[in-house]
Amino acid sequence: MVSMSTVLVVEDESAIAELIAINLRHAGFEVTLAENAEQATAAVDAVLPDLVLLDWMLPGQSGVSLARQWRAQSRTRELPIIMLTARADEADKVSGLDAGADDYLTKPFSTQELLARIRAVLRRRMPEALDSAVEISGLRLDPSTRRVTRHGAEVKVGPTEFRLLHFFMTHPERVHSRSQLLDRVWGDHVFIEERTVDVHVKRLREALNPAGCSAMIETVRGAGYRLTELPVAASAT
Repeated sequence: MVSMSTVLVVEDESAIAELIAINLRHAGFEVTLAENAEQATAAVDAVLPDLVLLDWMLPGQSGVSLARQWRAQSRTRELPIIMLTARADEADKVSGLDAGADDYLTKPFSTQELLARIRAVLRRRMPEALDSAVEISGLRLDPSTRRVTRHGAEVKVGPTEFRLLHFFMTHPERVHSRSQLLDRVWGDHVFIEERTVDVHVKRLREALNPAGCSAMIETVRGAGYRLTELPVAASAT
């Protein structure tokens, strides 16, 4: 399981919501609660969670309609969603999955099954959150030991730079805008200014410089940043 992943629980029955929240927190997740679509939308607008547990039957706007709404927006298109519902019919399950849910859990359900489904969806939708090490051009990052090395020599990076580098290395050669990096690395696009990204990219380059691989982090004018492989001669040094 990914430690301290954030889960938004959208459930209008407070007793069920609290029970889920207690179990998730005990399993190491950070939990936010919302009891209707309006609160859920506000929570996602403020901070993009790692996963949403979404009740089908909500007062006002239904969970299915909310899932469709999120799938239609670029910022939330990839948001992992597990539907929770008392509806057990196959037709209802199909409707939930068609609306964009990644998985579907019928009430009542066991805590163990819920946690297993959450872990499975996070593994499918967030490969960068796994503990497997990644290596590019001799630069190796290992999330399980929190170490960065280049050809065996340790590279000292701060915690935020570590997360930033992890994201870059699990999404190499792709250009990421500052707002995308804020969402995926910081998980919050409202309270942190975009220039904060520039500061941490600069720190990351400074940390990589002694290892001779700061050039891997490229600035793409007017678009953002990307991580690219070093030329063969440079990567061998």
